[in-house]
Amino acid sequence: MADPSTYRDSTEIVLPAGALDGVEDELTERFTVSVFERGDTVRVIGSPVEIQDASSFLARQGITLP
Repeated sequence: MADPSTYRDSTEIVLPAGALDGVEDELTERFTVSVFERGDTVRVIGSPVEIQDASSFLARQGITLP
């Protein structure tokens, strides 16, 4: 059986809180993702295809991804 973290890596992006300031609205309008902020982290959750596209979008906006 596959390790659950393998699936999680392809369905979510974990960033420090505040990393999406100024781009969150456009991110959620352009992609079918959910954004959850808890404590000092923000999680962007979606399908593997949406996460891949959202990752590319965030990189183009200058947001460093893990």
